[in-house]
Amino acid sequence: MIELRPFNSLGAANHGWLDAHHHFSFANYHDPARVNWGSLRVWNDDTIAPGTGFPTHPHNDMEIITYVRKGAITHRDSMGNEGRTEAGDVQVMSAGSGVQHSEWNAEEVDTTLFQLWIIPSERGGQPSWGARKFPKDDRAGSFVPLASGVANDDDALPIRTDARVLGATVKAGESVTYTPRDASRHLYLVPATGKVKVEDVEAKARDGVAITRQDSVTITALEDSELVLVDAA
Repeated sequence: MIELRPFNSLGAANHGWLDAHHHFSFANYHDPARVNWGSLRVWNDDTIAPGTGFPTHPHNDMEIITYVRKGAITHRDSMGNEGRTEAGDVQVMSAGSGVQHSEWNAEEVDTTLFQLWIIPSERGGQPSWGARKFPKDDRAGSFVPLASGVANDDDALPIRTDARVLGATVKAGESVTYTPRDASRHLYLVPATGKVKVEDVEAKARDGVAITRQDSVTITALEDSELVLVDAA
């Protein structure tokens, strides 16, 4: 099954400082057909104005992955961590038994990002945070694990769930194939930029593509494209 979820069909809320689009039910947006995709609970497409952001607030029992597309985000939390994550790079916060954090756009331009929430395999545990640079050249023409709870994804940021977040860049006319370990997995693909064909389904930048019951999936770039893919239980 491959289901296109066009960007203009997503839930949306514009707060002035934050222009948010929700692939799944979130805050005041609720669609009973789009509550989660396997253990993937949230995929928010956020544009944050300069000098604004999310003030300190709590989380628990959620793996929160932030993929910055443009600009940068500055993170601070109750564990004493502070860091700035730039475009193309990734940060992960395992909320565990509870943590408070803020996410702030300290830049002079809009910051755009994907924020993903994945349900952890177990509740509780010590919260943690980490960030990493992932040069785009390293993921040219193939999917590279950015955050993972799967064995042997040693270069990825660790998450406490049976899931992987992967990135790829694909030039126009080229293809990349992803093979999950079995066809029961829930795959969710969003082109951050460009235009692609997922098997026979065409998707533009920021569209969502929900995929399951596939032994493998081939994505062909119709334009130079930057891809983010979640493989979840």
